[in-house]
Amino acid sequence: MFLEILIAVLAGVLFGVITGLTPGIHTNLVSVLIISFSGFLLGYFDVISVAVFIISMAVTHTFLNSIPSIFLGAPESETALGVLPGHRYLLRGLGLMAVKLTIIGSFGALILSILIFPLLIPFVKVVYPLIEKYIGVLLIFIVVFMILRDRKKVWAIIVFFMAGSLGLIVLNLPNFKNPLFPMLSGLFGVSTLIVSLLYNERIPKQKISKEIKISKSKTIKALLSGEFSGFITAVLPGLGAATAAVISMQITRKLGDHGFMILMGSINTVNFILSMVTLYVLEKARNGAVIAVSQVMNNINLFHIIIFLSAALIAGSISVFLTLWIGKLFSKFITLINYRKLVVFVISFIVILCFFLTGPLGVFVLFISASIGIIPAIIKTTRTHSMGCLLLPVILYFIL
Repeated sequence: MFLEILIAVLAGVLFGVITGLTPGIHTNLVSVLIISFSGFLLGYFDVISVAVFIISMAVTHTFLNSIPSIFLGAPESETALGVLPGHRYLLRGLGLMAVKLTIIGSFGALILSILIFPLLIPFVKVVYPLIEKYIGVLLIFIVVFMILRDRKKVWAIIVFFMAGSLGLIVLNLPNFKNPLFPMLSGLFGVSTLIVSLLYNERIPKQKISKEIKISKSKTIKALLSGEFSGFITAVLPGLGAATAAVISMQITRKLGDHGFMILMGSINTVNFILSMVTLYVLEKARNGAVIAVSQVMNNINLFHIIIFLSAALIAGSISVFLTLWIGKLFSKFITLINYRKLVVFVISFIVILCFFLTGPLGVFVLFISASIGIIPAIIKTTRTHSMGCLLLPVILYFIL
């Protein structure tokens, strides 16, 4: 039994590396395939091993998915806001430093989440019914606060509602699969790459041995902020890691790029680990991989949770070294490639992925999203307002 679970962890790490490094291929896709073939798999493997595989894959994914976001500008919903700061690091020759900061965030969040897990079990039972009905009001307050803090308030409002209207349309299109990929890739990824082309930017030689210098206070603030917002989004329906990032940014605005990258690394790891609290206490799944676990296993008890957290810790520990090693490889080889050709290739790759994953409609959504995503870069307003694509639909979900 122990050996089978260990093999499941290692296999999960391998698949997590693949999904983390491949834009558009999410753990949710693999989880759906596992559910589809669960009858076959359970004929050969124990149900706990299958669940451990899913958990290990999802945890590893939260470490590795920062690499394509930083080096290629190809984001997922969890890393969308990290594209611009990560891109700035890359253009200063500090791409690997950005990766190291997300590793600090992810692993720190993993340890902290496991430590507070027992405390959250009784807390969720009491607090969940009290805060669920106020989440819409909270998000409205956050949006207003975001806009008031922007120097160009009119443009902030315009960008927010343009992105929000886009989100309302795209997320409600019938039979439109993977809507987040073209929308977020356009708003944050392709738009960033197009601006890079317009300004004729080049990738300098990456400083692989550069030491990280960041204050302990900012690291702690980033981790605690990610823990708080990650917990909120893990517990409440309709909220994801991207929403957690927006909430965290309003709580701690003075972290700088260093603190922000730690925050981005922490959020999706927190969101996944603490989703298991929701599953155990409320029997509700808020995460695609956790949904898959709940469908594979009917009754989850405390013994199962201990195994899952242990598997997550092992997978996360391995992922630290894998992410660092792969980040170094990217840093060494990315400067050997012509930057303009690389940008054109990545944009073309995203377009092709959109076509295969979402069809011609997805390519159209990508084009519209990229057009909106370029506006903040030109106007010099905060790109956070583009998260209106998710915030506005969620707000309307809660208040209507």
